[in-house]
Amino acid sequence: MKPLSVNWFIEGYIDFEQKKYVLLSYLQEINRHFDKSRLYPNLADLIFHYNNLVEFKKNKSLMQQAFPLRLTQADIDAVKLTYQKIIQDDQSMQEIEQIIAYAMAQMNPAIQIGKEIYDFVESRLNINPIGIIPLMPYHGYFSLRNGKEHTCFIYEYQITIFEGKDDKYRGININFLENYEYSIVNTPEAMKLKLINRNKFMPNPAVYYVHSDITFPLEQTLLPVAKRSLVKYISNAA
Repeated sequence: MKPLSVNWFIEGYIDFEQKKYVLLSYLQEINRHFDKSRLYPNLADLIFHYNNLVEFKKNKSLMQQAFPLRLTQADIDAVKLTYQKIIQDDQSMQEIEQIIAYAMAQMNPAIQIGKEIYDFVESRLNINPIGIIPLMPYHGYFSLRNGKEHTCFIYEYQITIFEGKDDKYRGININFLENYEYSIVNTPEAMKLKLINRNKFMPNPAVYYVHSDITFPLEQTLLPVAKRSLVKYISNAA
């Protein structure tokens, strides 16, 4: 997918029709991915650009704390410089306001489609604890199975807590370990014993079996949704 630059709506020649063409090409590509249930990184990228427009519309011009993961200091300086140049040009500002209003109106339905796909995938997921779960289940393993496929994927996970401006948030880091073929012998319970024997530093790790009843794109959809669902499940159970 051809990326949309951070300040696409104010960079270069400011012309509504030209920016409309750039936007619609981007959204067409996003929708192609959504049609195939490929959510990431497309949904996250789309939401980022929508929020970017919202912030600009509020005349905050992309402050660094609003987008710490995407904007470098060079990005911020470039946007501020561009903003300072155009804010005194009434005609340019009117054109930009038209571009922003149009872009937000076009992006919002696409975001809703992405969220509906996300909710559908999440509704098809089941998370089952394997054996006894420790009191602090923030570090452990999960086995992921995609629909009726026999290949399962084992990941080590660690849930982290970080503070934002107004609240605490939970994130998850994962590390792929191996895959195995699901069978009468190779079950999630059997894999837990194997993991315990391999890693003596975690004699009773938290282990979860995460599986969907429908097959989805693994890297672009199932795994990202499974990660977030596991964080939610553990947070609610802890």
